[in-house]
Amino acid sequence: MSHRTTVGLSVACVAALLTVAACTSDHADAGRPSRPTHSSAPSAAVTTPPSTTEPPAQKPPGLDSGETLAGHQDVTSGSASIAFSEGRKSDALIVAVNCRGTGTIKVAVQSVKVSFPLDCVADEVNTTYNEVAVKGADRAGVVSVQAPSGVRWSMTIGRGTPAQEE
Repeated sequence: MSHRTTVGLSVACVAALLTVAACTSDHADAGRPSRPTHSSAPSAAVTTPPSTTEPPAQKPPGLDSGETLAGHQDVTSGSASIAFSEGRKSDALIVAVNCRGTGTIKVAVQSVKVSFPLDCVADEVNTTYNEVAVKGADRAGVVSVQAPSGVRWSMTIGRGTPAQEE
């Protein structure tokens, strides 16, 4: 069962109001493919094959019904850039990340000027689910992740209908 807590944040841009909604969730369907991310740092990622001792939540986060996959990154340590595919004009961009290990990872989507940190903890998997509904979110792009080598993370990038703010 999926659980999300939504936080809305409005950002004023040149002649337009852009909305970014972010939420944290524990996805029971964490085995679904994840989506790509982009950062300005050089890619130095090491993709680690899944092991039988690895917690299931270390797999890329899953998407909800009605959301479509645009890219993903399997369990990785270190920094990486992940490309994602183009969406429809009305689509929001979804960036969901799992992490485990001590440290903070920084996720950036340069094409829509959005970035966010995720604090990771040694003994548990933290998940963040961010939906970006801004001009240009339908374009293909890259999500970059800057992460300390001791943090393992995975990502799902998707497309979906923008959530309505209350």
